[in-house]
Amino acid sequence: MPEYICPQDGTRADTTALTWCCPACRGPWDLEFEAAGALSLNSLAGRVNSLWRYEEVLPLSAPTTTLGEGRTPLVPVTGTVSAKLDFLMPTLSFKDRGAVMLAELARRLSPERVVADSSGNAGTAVAAYCARASLPCTVYVPEGTSPKKTEQIRAHGAQLEIVPGDREATAAAARAAADAPGTFYASHVFNPYFLHGTKTYVYELWEDLGGRLPDAIAVPVGNGTLLLGAALATAELHARGLIDRRPALIAVQAENVSPLAAAFRTGAEDLLPEDLLSDGPAGPAAATLAEGIAIPRPPRARAILAAVRESGGTFLTVTEGQIRAAQLDLAARGFYVETTGVACWAAVGGWTDRSVVVPLCGAGLKTGLAG
Repeated sequence: MPEYICPQDGTRADTTALTWCCPACRGPWDLEFEAAGALSLNSLAGRVNSLWRYEEVLPLSAPTTTLGEGRTPLVPVTGTVSAKLDFLMPTLSFKDRGAVMLAELARRLSPERVVADSSGNAGTAVAAYCARASLPCTVYVPEGTSPKKTEQIRAHGAQLEIVPGDREATAAAARAAADAPGTFYASHVFNPYFLHGTKTYVYELWEDLGGRLPDAIAVPVGNGTLLLGAALATAELHARGLIDRRPALIAVQAENVSPLAAAFRTGAEDLLPEDLLSDGPAGPAAATLAEGIAIPRPPRARAILAAVRESGGTFLTVTEGQIRAAQLDLAARGFYVETTGVACWAAVGGWTDRSVVVPLCGAGLKTGLAG
């Protein structure tokens, strides 16, 4: 059976418990489990057309909460850049990949309630899948969250808690609630089941590209859930001999909120002290159109920085002007994507020297056009 393990101090916990973080250091869990069997391209023929087709490498099987998530199209945009259309998920964002794993796990544990915190998309995804699983759900979001996202959360029947302050204040409020008995914290940051859902993004690339991966995979990074899922998948595929090399992971942040990029550039293994960031564009005080990656102190920072370095990748940042221009440019090409989801196109859309895939993570209807 899978087991939680703390990457910092080795503390372990059973996944049947509602222990949402390491009790020793309060850090996020990793997941220790063994794949159920081998996976090959030939074995996939005729399987269910959702992310559950990769069941051997997932920590859960035989789901009842699925909405058919996954298997989104991969579309060439230029001669070297392709886009994966994850805004075509059931709740219109890539967060469905991880949310279905959390809701399915919660369903099996039968908590009294589910709690989540989000800048919007993770909250809407958790609300939808909890509705599917008939689980009571409360979603905490920061003030200023897109009204379209809060409307979607309410539509799925979740209780909405709007928290004064920023994303960190919202996370703190949710974690306080998560400590109550009988509560399952459906955290896309702390619970590693979410990462094992997002890794299916790369398994789909591998399948659609005939058993190979592009030279680089670009991902927008706030809490890093898609990047860490991609790192998991590339490591698994390489270890099983299903790819002969691991692609470079290109992490993209908004220049206004780019603590990981700042740490990467100095060679640091973790986030820089706050006093080194407070006066610069990488600091937590600045606002950005890319609300989904406006995370000043991501809990998995060490793992994110290590994953990018181990892949031979790098961090890139984009300005607010580049975000606005990228959203309009993609719309002119037929893709209406929210402001967070255009960050990677802004960063690497002009690349011509190597193949790269960018995720179009959320639908433009979630935020509208940038002002």
